[in-house]
Amino acid sequence: MTNLGNFTAVLRKELAVYFATPIFYVTGFCFLLLGGYFFYSNTLYYTLISFQAAQNPQLASYLNPLQMVFRPLFATLGVVLLLLVPLLTMRLLAEEKKAGTAELLFTYPLTDWAIILGKFLAALLVYAIFLAFTFVYPVAFGTLARLDWASLGACYLGMVLLGGACLALGLFTSSLTENQIIAAVTAFALLLLFWIIGWQQEIGAPGWKGVFAALSMMDHFDGFVRGVIDSRDLVYYLSFIFFFLFLTKRQLESRRWRA
Repeated sequence: MTNLGNFTAVLRKELAVYFATPIFYVTGFCFLLLGGYFFYSNTLYYTLISFQAAQNPQLASYLNPLQMVFRPLFATLGVVLLLLVPLLTMRLLAEEKKAGTAELLFTYPLTDWAIILGKFLAALLVYAIFLAFTFVYPVAFGTLARLDWASLGACYLGMVLLGGACLALGLFTSSLTENQIIAAVTAFALLLLFWIIGWQQEIGAPGWKGVFAALSMMDHFDGFVRGVIDSRDLVYYLSFIFFFLFLTKRQLESRRWRA
């Protein structure tokens, strides 16, 4: 079997497991329910301000659908990811260990990267399905006001990169233990750390502010939700994804050495 065949076999197997288990439907329902609620609330607020702006031309100049509706929406969905991603990734490798199929998996002619990328991309595709359904929001909103689709595309790119980074970290924590609950809690704690570490810029030592900002998921995500694609943010997320996938590979290798 070729390396591509190995990879696609793992990918198909993981997708089949996702679609056959309640976790896909529960996480998808929660993600879309919360997203729909905040979209409705933001749209209602924008509509009320628009009615006031109709009588006040000066206020109308400040109306910006991206900033008033979609920036807070995607910022909120970013926080929701911290809660849902551990549920999507906790079983990826922890379940293999607990069921005793990890050793069997490693005896197959599969490279570590085929296993890792197959599981990671399966989780990423599931997340992309959730995200694709949210495209209904801007399409519906487009009937009310004109949208800057290029800036909205930057928001979606940021959501994809943020999701990929969270999933890579979740896959790594799943490789550390056979207990899915421990894997989920560890993933949530680390994701929360990378999300709030930017707050230390306000209270930390002056020399460390740049370091905290460079590590903060929130700071790098903020540019995307403002409709700005910065190469530094792209490098951050791609490096974050590779780093945790590499750590996962090293963890799999160490398991082989111990065996």
